[in-house]
Amino acid sequence: QVQLEESGGGLAQAGGSLRLSCAASVSIFSINVMGWYRQAPGKQRELVATVARGGAINYADSLKGRFTISRSNAKSTVDLQMNSLKPEDTAVYYCNLEDLYARAYWGQGTQVTVSS
Repeated sequence: QVQLEESGGGLAQAGGSLRLSCAASVSIFSINVMGWYRQAPGKQRELVATVARGGAINYADSLKGRFTISRSNAKSTVDLQMNSLKPEDTAVYYCNLEDLYARAYWGQGTQVTVSS
């Protein structure tokens, strides 16, 4: 069973920065895609950013330039650096992993709150 351990998040002021980290309990060789999604109150879960096995990165268009995703192959981790935070970035952020059989796994979620 794949386990995803998230860390980071918390409270930030508008214009500030936060960093999220997610560690997977499996080898990097078992991972097809890994990344982050978020869900704000009353809204659907949406893509933030993902990084694929070959290194291709996909960002939500609205977040390009402010958020940066990075991957550590040695540790099966993926980090999300969030800069210039806005109140509308407030959401629960979920780590996601897709394995080589296209099975999806989710972390428990970490709250990010941005105050104005």
